[in-house]
Amino acid sequence: MDERTLDQLGPGETAHVVALDPRHPLRRRLLELGFVRGAPVTVVRRAPMGDPLELRVNGTDLALRAADLRGIRVRG
Repeated sequence: MDERTLDQLGPGETAHVVALDPRHPLRRRLLELGFVRGAPVTVVRRAPMGDPLELRVNGTDLALRAADLRGIRVRG
């Protein structure tokens, strides 16, 4: 299983959170939204221009910018 950033996943792919960059400006908010170690995250779809991405984490669908997902390491 390879480790990469969440923005590198394609639609339909699921991976598990490995780490969140401690310097990420939205770190606290992302943790509150469920991006914690071990949480499964699925990319539901990408917007037509590739940004934002719709994600499903802990049963909740969210839309986040690819730039904000680069600080989230996943494996899966």
